[in-house]
Amino acid sequence: MKKLILSAFVAAAFTISAFSQQVISSSSTSNPNLGNFENEIKLNFLNMFLLGSFELGYERFLSESHSLDIQLHINDRFGYQSDGDGETFKTNSIQSAMNFYFGNGRSGRFHVFPFLKFRFGDYEESVAGGVATTDMTAFILGAGIGYKWEVSEHFAFGPYVSVARNFSEAVSDKFSAVEPNGGFSLGYRF
Repeated sequence: MKKLILSAFVAAAFTISAFSQQVISSSSTSNPNLGNFENEIKLNFLNMFLLGSFELGYERFLSESHSLDIQLHINDRFGYQSDGDGETFKTNSIQSAMNFYFGNGRSGRFHVFPFLKFRFGDYEESVAGGVATTDMTAFILGAGIGYKWEVSEHFAFGPYVSVARNFSEAVSDKFSAVEPNGGFSLGYRF
């Protein structure tokens, strides 16, 4: 319960601070034709096709070099573990990240992002005589790197990878304490 309260408090603090900031720019000054937007809604379409995980995000640009990123993951998985024969993930998660953009690319930039994630739900697998359930509730801390192409006035897309440490003994015993992840997102800026 303490982990849930701490996760909710941190996510709320990030959200409140994001909306209290004045936005300077969301695009690199090296390409002023790409627009000056404060918001981006994005979808990780790679994991949707590969795993059936629906990952929807909202990015609020606080300046040209950093942004707040909130994501909802429906049917979340541990890394790239997929449902197998008699195995089912019944998990969802919320994630809060701070993206730090750098570089002067004409059409895109690299970014790094530390993040906090809270996953909840169960993992079920068939065993002799029934179903074994693992509680997947975990507080997760991680970091990642990505690249985002700003291809038009309103659209941006790009790959990213991350690695995270979960703080759940049940999840660590079943899978691992360290979780790799990645994806390819498509975003609409407004």
